[in-house]
Amino acid sequence: MPRTIWSGAISFGLVTVPIHVVSATEDHSIRFHQVHLDDMARVRVRKYCELEDREVTQGEIGKGYQLTKDTIIPVLDEELQQMPLPTAKAIELVAFMPAESIDPIRVGDGYYLQPDGKVAAKPYKLLAQALERSSKVAVAKFAWSGRERLGLLRVRDGVIVLHSMRWDDEIRDPSELAPEAVELTDGEIEEAERLIDSFSRDDLVGDEFVDRYTEAVEQLIEAKREHKEPPKAAEEPPAPGKVVDLMAALQESVAKARTARGEDATVHDMPKKTAAKKTAKKQPAKKTAAKKTTKARKSSA
Repeated sequence: MPRTIWSGAISFGLVTVPIHVVSATEDHSIRFHQVHLDDMARVRVRKYCELEDREVTQGEIGKGYQLTKDTIIPVLDEELQQMPLPTAKAIELVAFMPAESIDPIRVGDGYYLQPDGKVAAKPYKLLAQALERSSKVAVAKFAWSGRERLGLLRVRDGVIVLHSMRWDDEIRDPSELAPEAVELTDGEIEEAERLIDSFSRDDLVGDEFVDRYTEAVEQLIEAKREHKEPPKAAEEPPAPGKVVDLMAALQESVAKARTARGEDATVHDMPKKTAAKKTAKKQPAKKTAAKKTTKARKSSA
């Protein structure tokens, strides 16, 4: 059972639902320690006081806001908890809207909201079923980790999920990163759509969605533990020549994707146009050869 990260309530209108916030995800990454390579001793980060020139304990450490170079204002955790904010102990629902109207770049980590006891079960289920029937998500405000945040509530398998969200001013303007104006043909766009269709699927289950990096690190550690040669990476096939023609690259990608999925790669007949172009280029050479033959006959006469 995951531990409780935060306790409070969901507040919408006059309805209050006591809840516990627990993590909705697990991190299976392999962790490394920093070590001194000469003797493999741990290298640790120590917390030092600059004025007293000594290491301090966690109990001696607090928060401070640097107002000027020489002035730091202390702020206690108790003072932050007692601020007159309605969202200090409640996730306050402020709006409901279609999920597709929210830009995914604003949505962050997810947390499960667990009802706190039998009293919370009925209003919790009421909110969950109302959200599902309306096909909408709730936008909320809550105070957490020293700041007020924006959140999104949705339902997953009957459980309410809280996603942290970014405020408008936290999203950078991407306009300066947009590519320069280029011209695309309808054929190139259609071929790109075919490539998207060839990769389309209804789930994320399969060998493509397995964490190969973590598996490789585990194999590396196991080999070194047993004093064996670490597994080597498979030899990559030689890189193909640089493809200048965008259409040819798209067509080749579609063919490979269909072959990988066991489909007939020749279903789409676009590659025939490329062959036709090659034939058209050879025709002028035949005419030139014919002219030379005629001139040779006249000279002979």
